[in-house]
Amino acid sequence: MLGNGRCEAMCMDAIKRLCHICGKMHKKVWIAAGDIILVGLRDYQDDKVDVILKYMFDKARLLKAYGELPENTRLNEGVIVDEGDDDPADDYIEFEDEDIDKI
Repeated sequence: MLGNGRCEAMCMDAIKRLCHICGKMHKKVWIAAGDIILVGLRDYQDDKVDVILKYMFDKARLLKAYGELPENTRLNEGVIVDEGDDDPADDYIEFEDEDIDKI
């Protein structure tokens, strides 16, 4: 993100372009590094594009499965996945009465 509704995107033709986020998406749809977005090329400026749509992870996965995205595309590049243990017993902290009295 560059600020003022602009960001840089690496397009599928291996060219980095300056993107302008349109008004209907500005402050409503948050675009982060690694997100898959649909951009529209401008007829009069080759180095600038307009962001049309941000694909959610499940839609981007379907695009890759249908062959619309190249095989070397990394879908969840900006997403941090916790592969830890899903034991619900680890989700809370239990305090003893003695600990509360010390506070």
